[in-house]
Amino acid sequence: MQPMAKRLTLSASDDHALIKQVVATHAPPVDRHIDVRPLLNVVQDILHRITAAIPPDVQGKQENLDALGENALVPHMLDNLSHIISKISCQISYKCSTGGNFHSTSMGILGMLSSYSWDSKVVIALAAFALNFGEVRLITQLYTTNSLATSIAMLKHIPETQNRDDILGLRHRYEIISNIVKVMLDLTNCIVAFEELPSQYKTPDSPQTSAATNLIPIAVYWTIRSIVTSASQISGFLSTNLHIASISDAWELSSLIHKLNNVHSHLQAQLALLHKQIDDNKQTEAFETLVRLFDASHPDNWEILQELFYLKNDQLPLLDGSTKQRVSIDVLRSKIVLLFVSDVDLSDQEIMILGEMYLESRQEPDMFPIPFEVVWLPVVNKAIPWTEVKRRKFEDLQSKMSWYSIYDPWQIEQAVIKYIKDVWHFKKKPILVVLDQQGKVVNPNAIHIMWIWGFLAYPFKVSDEESIWKEQTWGLQLLADMFCPLTWISEGKYVCLYGGEDLEWIRKFTRSAYAMAENLKIPLEMIYMGRSNPGQKVERNKEAIISEKLSYALEDLTLIWYFWVRVESMWHSKLQQGKTVESDPIMQEVMTIVSFDQGDEGWAVMSRGTEKMVKAKGETFLKCVNEYEKWKDKAKAKGLLVAMDEYIQELRTPHHCNRLVVPRSIGRSLEKVTCAECGRPMEKLFMYRCCNDY
Repeated sequence: MQPMAKRLTLSASDDHALIKQVVATHAPPVDRHIDVRPLLNVVQDILHRITAAIPPDVQGKQENLDALGENALVPHMLDNLSHIISKISCQISYKCSTGGNFHSTSMGILGMLSSYSWDSKVVIALAAFALNFGEVRLITQLYTTNSLATSIAMLKHIPETQNRDDILGLRHRYEIISNIVKVMLDLTNCIVAFEELPSQYKTPDSPQTSAATNLIPIAVYWTIRSIVTSASQISGFLSTNLHIASISDAWELSSLIHKLNNVHSHLQAQLALLHKQIDDNKQTEAFETLVRLFDASHPDNWEILQELFYLKNDQLPLLDGSTKQRVSIDVLRSKIVLLFVSDVDLSDQEIMILGEMYLESRQEPDMFPIPFEVVWLPVVNKAIPWTEVKRRKFEDLQSKMSWYSIYDPWQIEQAVIKYIKDVWHFKKKPILVVLDQQGKVVNPNAIHIMWIWGFLAYPFKVSDEESIWKEQTWGLQLLADMFCPLTWISEGKYVCLYGGEDLEWIRKFTRSAYAMAENLKIPLEMIYMGRSNPGQKVERNKEAIISEKLSYALEDLTLIWYFWVRVESMWHSKLQQGKTVESDPIMQEVMTIVSFDQGDEGWAVMSRGTEKMVKAKGETFLKCVNEYEKWKDKAKAKGLLVAMDEYIQELRTPHHCNRLVVPRSIGRSLEKVTCAECGRPMEKLFMYRCCNDY
């Protein structure tokens, strides 16, 4: 008997020679293919039943396994295979009984299977093995209780295992066979899975395809070699001497398990890479399909919506926020669709403000000739596990929405996510993509005009955004008509908006401003606007302002948040239209307001109706108010706001420090920004910030 190192440990040259020898037996017809999956299902069921428990003569109990069920073969499937299965079964039995060489026997079986594909070879060989092993299993299972089985057992010389040592020996050998059967099945499934891959994705020039193709012949050889060796061991069960199988054969089984595991791990790795490559190719094709669909004309929006929302053939991909029932995309057919794209870290403020706008629009449907719907399309990172905590957070957000939403964002195809990021430029902040009733994108991001004008921006096209801006002039009404009583403007009152987090400055400023108004006999109203991302300081300031009756204050922090989001949206909207600070007066004014929010100190703006707006940082504005005696005469001649503005310009010094942090807008940024204080160009610096904006 050859040493194990010689029999299973091959040198590089030996391994290459073996592969050549195995491949030389392979000569199937080019156009012949057999679907061996049904046969493999039956073989697996047989072998699982056999190896699920130690035989009853050892264990004394028969396992009760489930019926074959869906794995059952339709009889005619075996019409063309039963003959070759029986032939190989006989060959294995004959060689085992005569003590043939395992390698020669394996090569002989490969020769008998030369006209079959690689997956067919290994499945047919396994079927022959299952036929032999199943016969032994049935006999050993029934020979003590069934007279027919008893007679057959006598003819086959199956012994009664009375001796305890014999029982333990039989148990050990069954365990080894069970282990190798499992590995053979794993490897066979891998081989069949490779053959089942669509041929258009298994290109010969692909490194993964080439590597798997080279591995499969040797994988088939070692599986058949393991079948022959296992069958030899099983033949020992039929001997009157349970120790007839040699120790070297038992060692070879253990070595074969290691060999099969090694081949399986390599083939499985290549198969995983192929699956990823195929998935990438499919996603690329799906992405290109989306590009073509959005570039084409359609009679309605159904085909576009189907490509976006039919998630793995889910017929009810949407959740109706008003009824909390799942619905099909038919509810969106031929309507304007606003895709509210975000991640699952939406703030309550965003949902609350958009929700109020949406509900108001539902109350006046006659204002919208073509019906529109909002659909929340959350983008999730599939590389991050979808934990129960995240799912609950998602469901909580979804429950607060009165519009439609994707029922399960994890089912969104990767190609759709890629399109949203690459074409619609979604990063972190929410966007609102507008599709008209034919599914055409008429605004890649209407979120800014939504925050500025709400659903009055209907039908939300880019051209509508430009038209609305042409009708706007900078003033109190554009900046704050949503946040202060309309009577303040209609009655011609002076309105002062102020903010910051310095409560002492707030006390000084409000008292001084009201004292100035009283002395100059002008109607003045003041309202506290806090700062963006209002936190506990703003909340405490608001409570102090209300309790001390310093001025009016927006009672809900969400409204304070909305004021600043609306101002920032004006900046983004103008930037998206290609406007610059130098060329657009409104953008200049918006930039000044945004710059006031860059620190904790106070700030104030003051105006009346459509008159000039006076604005300055806290200390400068406070000084102007306190020193009204110095400019009140000029106010009689030029007007209060003009006189204040001129005095504020006199108070500004050439030595000042101003900063402006403006978020990027869909890849755009300004090359040149002038200072809101002095009008000189500002120096551009880089800032690295840890936040959730991008």
